Amino acid sequence: MSKTRDDVSFTAKNMAAGRAYETRRSDALFMDPFAEKLAGPEVLEDVIPRLEADEKAGKPFTSIRTRYFDDLIQEHSHNIRQIVLLGAGLDTRALRMEWAADTHVYEIDQSNILAYKESVLEDIQPTCNRHAIAADLKDSLWSEMLIKQGYQPSKPSIWLLEGVLYYLNEEEVHNLLTTITTLSVEGSWFGADVINSVIMNGQDSWAKYWLSCCDDPEAFFEQYGWQASAIQPGDEGASFGRFTFQFPDPSLPDQPHLYFVAACRQE
Repeated sequence: MSKTRDDVSFTAKNMAAGRAYETRRSDALFMDPFAEKLAGPEVLEDVIPRLEADEKAGKPFTSIRTRYFDDLIQEHSHNIRQIVLLGAGLDTRALRMEWAADTHVYEIDQSNILAYKESVLEDIQPTCNRHAIAADLKDSLWSEMLIKQGYQPSKPSIWLLEGVLYYLNEEEVHNLLTTITTLSVEGSWFGADVINSVIMNGQDSWAKYWLSCCDDPEAFFEQYGWQASAIQPGDEGASFGRFTFQFPDPSLPDQPHLYFVAACRQE
């Protein structure tokens, strides 16, 4: 599988399939009624064996990550009305979550991803003011397009980079985070998942696509003006009674670590 835009679409459909699989469960951590249609029957059928294996191993990563960031957004969207989903993929939060009427959700991703989502869900009305912005995060023009769509840098915002940063190289990560910080006032929030160098250089079948890592999330994001806290799936607050696999303690730097990061903008 080569790194093309089609691959990005394949990845996005895999994530949608994961949400569809979770939605089918009687003990679902969230409900995404649109995911199955977005994934398509072929992709869903293909990924179900892997998802079932992950569940048996106590590692339902997609489900746990989705729920964790759902909770992060819901916790702060009562007071913040600008939500920016970077590398949004086939995310359906603008459609499936409850929002205050004046909330604006900005979805930024490649044009083919957004066009596919629009074609599948064209008759579904969002529960907020949804803005789809076709742009490459590696190109600085996305920030200008965001502002043209009504984003106000003078007001607090919530940024989400779910499954994004490790597909960018170090320079691209730096440029992206610098831009986000420039567009964020004190009190803004940020959510992301990151992997450490051991995982990035590991034997996972996806490792060949990963381009960057983060061994100390709190210190890393502090450089950009964000006070961050990081937990691993399976830790208290990121297990939801389902992720029973235990990652090694963060004090062991030569072991594999994967983190969910929640960060607040500091002046």
